[in-house]
Amino acid sequence: MAHSTEFVALCEDARTRVAEMQLDELIARRDVLLLIDVREDREWEAGAMPDAIHIGRGVLERDMIAQVPDKTTEVVLYCGGG
Repeated sequence: MAHSTEFVALCEDARTRVAEMQLDELIARRDVLLLIDVREDREWEAGAMPDAIHIGRGVLERDMIAQVPDKTTEVVLYCGGG
């Protein structure tokens, strides 16, 4: 399914402010990062990265402060799409 031009533009804009991380860097820094799986519930239930917590993308903004109250915590979000 092709994404709309508006969605693609929104993602490209977000990428200017959000750093992506390669797997080797994630592994090297795993002890100081909080890994958050933002996939759908059914995807999470099928399996997730070790020590990750689940906050689905649909509720991320609502639930983030309750799950991660320390705003200085460095987090890595991952999903099925990259």
